Amino acid sequence: MKQRVIYLAKFYAVTLLTFLVAKMAFMLYNATELSVGDVGNVLWHGLSLDLSTALYVLSVPLLVMMVTIFTGCNRIIKGVLTFYYAVIALAIALATVADTCLYEFWLFKLDASCLQYLATPTEAMASVSTGYLVVRAVVLLIVMAVLFAAYRSIALNMTKSRHRLLELVAGLAFIPLVVIGIRGGLGESTTNIGQVYFSERQFLNHSAVNPLFSFMASFEKTATNNVTYHFMTDEECQRIVSSLYNTKSCGQDTLLTTDRPNIVIILLESCGGTFTEIGGRSDVTPNLNRLSHEGIDFANCYGNTWRTDRGTVCTWSGYPSFPTMSVMKMPSKSRSLPNLARTLRQERGYETHYLYGGDINFTNMRSYLIGGGFSELTWMDDYSREEQQTSKWGVRDDITFGTLLQLTQQMKEPFLIGYSTLSSHAPWDVPVKQFNDEVLNAFFYLDQCLGRFIDELRRSSRWQNTVVVLLPDHGIPYHGIDETQPLKNHIPMIWVGGAVKEPRRIEQVCNQTDLAATLLGQLGISHDDYTFSRDVLSDTYTEPFAINTYDDGFSMYDSTSFVNYDFISNRVVASQGNNNERLIQRAKAVLQAASKDLNER
Repeated sequence: MKQRVIYLAKFYAVTLLTFLVAKMAFMLYNATELSVGDVGNVLWHGLSLDLSTALYVLSVPLLVMMVTIFTGCNRIIKGVLTFYYAVIALAIALATVADTCLYEFWLFKLDASCLQYLATPTEAMASVSTGYLVVRAVVLLIVMAVLFAAYRSIALNMTKSRHRLLELVAGLAFIPLVVIGIRGGLGESTTNIGQVYFSERQFLNHSAVNPLFSFMASFEKTATNNVTYHFMTDEECQRIVSSLYNTKSCGQDTLLTTDRPNIVIILLESCGGTFTEIGGRSDVTPNLNRLSHEGIDFANCYGNTWRTDRGTVCTWSGYPSFPTMSVMKMPSKSRSLPNLARTLRQERGYETHYLYGGDINFTNMRSYLIGGGFSELTWMDDYSREEQQTSKWGVRDDITFGTLLQLTQQMKEPFLIGYSTLSSHAPWDVPVKQFNDEVLNAFFYLDQCLGRFIDELRRSSRWQNTVVVLLPDHGIPYHGIDETQPLKNHIPMIWVGGAVKEPRRIEQVCNQTDLAATLLGQLGISHDDYTFSRDVLSDTYTEPFAINTYDDGFSMYDSTSFVNYDFISNRVVASQGNNNERLIQRAKAVLQAASKDLNER
């Protein structure tokens, strides 16, 4: 019995020590500012989750040790344990290395959402270089080999027990203790990620989370794809939401010279206000800044989300984003959403075309666009092999902007063209070196491509009857600008073109989801189907606000206040102004109403 207990104790200790070392590696790799006290607090507060996860890992050796009471540690037992060591070493190595490396891109802990990208691995890996992948693969193999060797070094010399019944009873009695330890006690609250949160700095909270536990726990919330939020009674939710959204356009200003313009909507990859005049930058996007003064500038627009697949749906369907699920990846739901392409085809006979230089099958984009009413698609496979290799993500922006210009001259009027740029995305591989910062170079390059396109379109006969909508799909964290600061999701929305009556600055707070209703309102087309989109220019727009969701949290804005709320710890992370409680209540009502609407589709 003593040998078996010692073996289990050693196995458990190796696993726990691995988790602690991985935490320190995570912090050292990702932190920009870290003290010894921070490290100590992370290890201490995260220990409960590590202890519980290590018990998960221990469960199989525990059962095997009970079998050895009758068989001893024979060749079969050793083979089973060796195989288990390899599986666990691989699982822990994958979880820790992937979590450490992906955090700089995602800013949240490893979860099951990463599996969705395995269907299109080329696109998933386009954000990084080959050298980057090779180094991480080598690190992964080293971690796995070291951990496997550590498990193998534990002695396996157990013989058949002379007191089999007694040891079996003792082993069976030990199982409930392990289960209780995994569960986190006997109370109603079970082991969860939120229990390790302790700091106002989200990075320290995330550092305390065990990545293996985070990955396993995420399956619970993604198992059905649909997540239902329920914070209040349906009656209270409806009362709040009905005061926030109105699908009628009344008494709105007229911004355009025609109600049948050609429309080009350009989703500027990641180009949040951080890189424009909104964030005080005049040097990175000079053309975008200039166009904001020449056209209609929605000066207080906020992105709804943090990923391209979600931002695309927010823009074209006027539909909210969700913290833990992507509607684009749910074809049975996304095809039921309204879409500007379908509406304009049915109501005004618009020709429709979508342009993207990357893999249009990524994140189910093709299904969403075709189902939404785009009759023609141009994407990576429509270009030469040489052009496809100009960027890690596919065809470089200067090339696809050239295609966009051709489409504006060739398509039958009136037309609607959607275009997603791609070069302003990690690994930021663009052919300009304006700054000693690869991120700024990428946005400067995007801006130069945009400026040339607008200048050439302006010289064409199609300009006079065209409106070009410039709108990022989402913002990105940059140099300390993250979800806890309003600037992270403050994005430009600019309308330019000969069909724009005159330069205007719209001050109302709004979301990118409001483009659909606002544009349709200008065209005199009903937007009753766009229940979560608002005509910003209508007299009915009396409750201006904006909401942004990200993994397990949201930010909410109005003209005087801002609040950032974390669902894992159920607390306010950052705030400005005095309207916090009202904003939180409204955000929860929107999420509850939107999830109910989605589940009923």
